[in-house]
Amino acid sequence: MTEAMIGFAALIAISLVGVPLAFSTLIVGIVGFAYFRGYEAAVYMAGQQVADMITSSSLVVVPIFILMGELIRRCGITDELYEFSQSVVGRFRGGLAMSTVVSSGAFSAVCGSSIATAATMTKVAMPPMRRYGYHDALSSSTVAAGGTLGMLIPPSVPMVIYAIFAQEDIGRLWIAGVLPGMLMMGLFVLAIMIMVRVVPSLLGNVPAENSENSVPARKGSAFRAQGFLVLFLVIIGGIYLGIFTPTEAASVGAFGAFLFALQRGKMRRLVEYREVISSAAGISAAIFAIAGCALIFGQFVNISGLPYDLLALTREWELTGLQLILAISVLCILLGMVFESLGILVLVIPIFLPSLSAHGVDLIWFGVIAIILIEIGLITPPLGINVFTVKAAQRDINILDTFKGIIPFVFAMIVTVGLVIAFPTIALWMPDLMR
Repeated sequence: MTEAMIGFAALIAISLVGVPLAFSTLIVGIVGFAYFRGYEAAVYMAGQQVADMITSSSLVVVPIFILMGELIRRCGITDELYEFSQSVVGRFRGGLAMSTVVSSGAFSAVCGSSIATAATMTKVAMPPMRRYGYHDALSSSTVAAGGTLGMLIPPSVPMVIYAIFAQEDIGRLWIAGVLPGMLMMGLFVLAIMIMVRVVPSLLGNVPAENSENSVPARKGSAFRAQGFLVLFLVIIGGIYLGIFTPTEAASVGAFGAFLFALQRGKMRRLVEYREVISSAAGISAAIFAIAGCALIFGQFVNISGLPYDLLALTREWELTGLQLILAISVLCILLGMVFESLGILVLVIPIFLPSLSAHGVDLIWFGVIAIILIEIGLITPPLGINVFTVKAAQRDINILDTFKGIIPFVFAMIVTVGLVIAFPTIALWMPDLMR
């Protein structure tokens, strides 16, 4: 265990000086493994781990869904999703912020990237919210929090990575995230309602006739967004009913997004194909690099005996399954303040899998909990990747205002975790009904 703890300390230190996580885990993993088995064995192990991961059929779904997300983004669907959301909740006080949550959740689900969603929705949602007098503490925090929903609402790339590590069915895990994702979206909306009631100044002093409460719902918004909505329902419905495997659903989604783009007058020039494919390939390569190098680090952790030492400690301390989950939850939140989400997932989960399995914890249920906990790290200081993404897209935002506005959303996420822990049916009811 001592060697593994030194490895974790070295990993954090190297990452904090600016070395990318993939390289940090690769360096520490190879050096640590070489300490036990020698340099040649470490190099051979590293090459084998990366080769096995890249050739894994389970990971085919990742680049295909990322390609689908890139095609959807090119269609300019975000404006229409925002308009559709406004027609649903825009009449309420704080309706523009609620619309941002709903449209962010929808867009991030197919985009596959919380960061891309935060950047895109900043450009779409910030101008109208500012125009209607919303304080930046509310508007910017809403955009940053809304982007996190895509990790939970399927199809979710982080869930694919978790399913591979936990050796669970990707389709079941995706479906397990639907109700918790909708629950968290609802709690975000509730948080906005409470915020604007407790602190009315967040909505500014805009004359009533300029408020979004007086803006009528646009009748054609649902029709203009129907292509996206149908595509989303086909993918999720196909997986739920057993018509598609996740990989087949990804292919159907990417082809549907391509047809959608053609219908919008996109993807008719060679340069567009080059841009979309290169962007999807770049994102996929980054994910594969992090996951592959984390596997190498995981081999070092395994050979050090840390997972089994932790299992022995849980038995010695007589920890229940619930106590173990709560301990992991605290660790994930703390790591979220330093690491990005995928890094937490691939570093923490494999270490605790033996202990979780020994306590009979349902790994589908725990996967949903883990994803929510990792989402919290996207909006909490000091790293708060989504918050800094919003700041980069809208440079005149005061980042302290954003972090202050984030607090109610963090509480909403913690409440979601608590409800899923207290009532596992929220996550397991739909997967248990799958054919």
